[in-house]
Amino acid sequence: MTPIQLALLIFGVMLLLMVVRVPIAGAMFIAGAVGFVLQSGMSPFLNFLNNLAFARLANYDLSVIPLFILMGHFATQGGISKALFQFAAAVMGRFKGGLAMGAVLACAAFGAICGSSVATAATITGVALPEMKRHGYSGRLSTGTLAAGGTLGILIPPSVPLVIYAILTEQNIAKLFAAAMMPGIIAMVGYMIAIAIYVRMVPGQAPDKEDVEKLTFESLKGILPIATIFVIVFGGIYAGFFTPTEGAAVGATSTFVAALLKRELTWAKFLECFHATALSSAMIFMIFMGADVMNASLARTQVPGQLAEMVVAMNLAPLMVVSGILLLYVVLGAVMDELSMLLLTIPIFFPIIMKLDFGMTPEHTAIWFGIMVLMTVGFGMLAPPVGLNVYVVNGMAKDVPLSESYRGIMPFLISDTLRTLLLLFFPGISLYLIQYLT
Repeated sequence: MTPIQLALLIFGVMLLLMVVRVPIAGAMFIAGAVGFVLQSGMSPFLNFLNNLAFARLANYDLSVIPLFILMGHFATQGGISKALFQFAAAVMGRFKGGLAMGAVLACAAFGAICGSSVATAATITGVALPEMKRHGYSGRLSTGTLAAGGTLGILIPPSVPLVIYAILTEQNIAKLFAAAMMPGIIAMVGYMIAIAIYVRMVPGQAPDKEDVEKLTFESLKGILPIATIFVIVFGGIYAGFFTPTEGAAVGATSTFVAALLKRELTWAKFLECFHATALSSAMIFMIFMGADVMNASLARTQVPGQLAEMVVAMNLAPLMVVSGILLLYVVLGAVMDELSMLLLTIPIFFPIIMKLDFGMTPEHTAIWFGIMVLMTVGFGMLAPPVGLNVYVVNGMAKDVPLSESYRGIMPFLISDTLRTLLLLFFPGISLYLIQYLT
């Protein structure tokens, strides 16, 4: 069996297991184990497994993941999301479609302390969906807006997928966070523009006039905890006072204190924060270990290196190669979640990208590619036939057909496409803030 045939066999086994609903971590582990044993035998494979879990779980940099997840759960259970939406609705309520725009703004603000797309979508949906229904928004626009707004949870730092990319490619997490800031803001503004255009082109999706509460000192005071936490965490990271991992710990502690001050964090909710964090972290680390086995098996075929050399030898335009990779991510997003995609594909695609000449330094190339991957991963959270965010939001809107939710995300997919093309052809947008880091 040739290396290419073996690599195809490994991927085939993984996809077959996924089709029969084996969890993605298990599918990658089993497929990787089959390929590893076929190439090296059982004894080397068992020796590899001997240190796998310790080598992965003992990685200090990975501790940033559960800390940011815990930070998001404290914000959710502490009632911070409700204050965010009230403030955002008051700011945007003067515009047609303003409540939907306010939901996007609330998602962006909540994403700044969450780092999870699904958690952001679910949390803001719980607060915003009843209000949007009460004001006469259609189920299509409401669910589409909240599903798209949820993707801002990973586009605006902190971002768990971006942390994983940084670890896989050995890049600076703080610089990646800085690079994601401008694209995240562009995504937020793009979604608001999409709403403004949509409600004017399609009648009946939003009320002509909205009776929302005006901006008051009380609503402004409600967002102070979020603003303070954001300044402390990211100001401290960018100023060099602490590392991203230390910043995540400071952020989790600050969010806990803010939740206590709002007096909505009961003992049961406190325990639920840690339970939910443990479940999410365990899932992520299991995917990590499954991907480690899969990638070790593929590395032994030497196909990733051969693929990189083949792409370079073809003399294709670098942007054409990146475009092809991003399109593949869109396809993979139909069957895989964002973490699995990154862990499985970055070890294959990253060496290819680093061999191409984009007219940038290697570090800037790596950071820019990470942002492009992040944008495409966000696209996959919405695009049919899966679109995990769409399923989550639609599941909370019992009276809205799934087909209506998919129709509702179409304006946002157009916005995503335009933003991705903008960042693809103008890398300087993503790299702009990096120059200000010490």
